[in-house]
Amino acid sequence: MKSAVYCIAKTVEQAEKIVLDLKQAGCPADDISVLLPDRRGSKDFAHEHNTKAPEGATAGGVAGLGVGAALGWLVGIGALAIPGVGPFIAAGPIMAALGGAAVGTATGGIIGALVGLGIPEFEAKRYDAKIREGNILISVHTEDSKQRSVVEDIFKANNADDISTRHEASV
Repeated sequence: MKSAVYCIAKTVEQAEKIVLDLKQAGCPADDISVLLPDRRGSKDFAHEHNTKAPEGATAGGVAGLGVGAALGWLVGIGALAIPGVGPFIAAGPIMAALGGAAVGTATGGIIGALVGLGIPEFEAKRYDAKIREGNILISVHTEDSKQRSVVEDIFKANNADDISTRHEASV
């Protein structure tokens, strides 16, 4: 059964180690999402503007993000601004969900996007608060219980917080 496994990393270094371990375990970049607050100054937004988010939702790109190769390996990494919420760096499937939320609403963008990805609202609110505090959300879409266990083990081995799993609806 398809599932998504979520966790919170406290630092970019911890997140990069998790992503590197996921890559080495064979997880495709397309199945990994990362969301973190963008703590750069506004001058850094002038570098490069490219992303896979819908037009109007972007406020930056890969250049100058200050993240290492492990996060750069992910598909669609870029920066976006959610009106009323602030700037974020996102990669993977969550990028498209947040891009839509950024265009569609001025408040609750992160919560709405996370609920749209299948996270219960009470958990989405908890993740939203942690992200706003500077933590990093990582999620991995898994195809079966074996892959799910590998991802959970990687999260645990890297001392990630708030590890949870949600079954995804089949389409």
